[in-house]
Amino acid sequence: MLVAAAVCPCPPLLVPEVAAGAAPELDRAREACADALGVLAAARPTRLVVVGPAARDGRFPQGARGSFRGFGVDLDVRLGPGGAAEERPEGELPASLAVAAWLLGRAGPSVPVEGVAVAEARAAERCVLLGRDIAGTAERVALLVMGDASACRTLKAPGYLDDRAAGFDAALARALATADVAALKALDTGLAGQLLVSGRAPWQVLAGAAEEADLSGSLLYDDAPYGVGYLVATWS
Repeated sequence: MLVAAAVCPCPPLLVPEVAAGAAPELDRAREACADALGVLAAARPTRLVVVGPAARDGRFPQGARGSFRGFGVDLDVRLGPGGAAEERPEGELPASLAVAAWLLGRAGPSVPVEGVAVAEARAAERCVLLGRDIAGTAERVALLVMGDASACRTLKAPGYLDDRAAGFDAALARALATADVAALKALDTGLAGQLLVSGRAPWQVLAGAAEEADLSGSLLYDDAPYGVGYLVATWS
């Protein structure tokens, strides 16, 4: 059963070594993520599942490795505590899970961890079903859900300015702040794709996992420093 969830953004710029001189611009977001992971720890889960967007679905065991070499930084990360994982056909962690691994490395979780990559094009119904399955894997499951909101908030945003982006992100922020499972399930898949929303599928996994959990939400961070919506929230 799901006992807590943390929602965090997943830009590699969250890692100071990647952001370099621009690192201070995301200090508040990093602090909010740390606070969100504290909520997960306080829930005393027996299992932590990290869900993040990727090009394709994949499962990654505790100890799976990732890196930020593709972003010009000689920095490696490992998912959760423990020794090196066996080689897996999925390869190294996708970027969203590598950012999660970096966040967890700072928090030092002591519970078993698994990574689940969710294809950004995955249908909403399949996301919800996946969430239900994850919630049923242990008596006390916690989720760390990675994903960005729209990438179209300003003229300099990756997707340029789209007038629909601010409204989409505001509705999403309300849903996360109030743990509104129905609103997350109802996210417009087509519009999310047009607005370059990477977190749509992971958030709908969260919705499926939280159906029977009766959790309360709290929004810790809501901003778009690079024209991309970054949100941090907790459900507990």
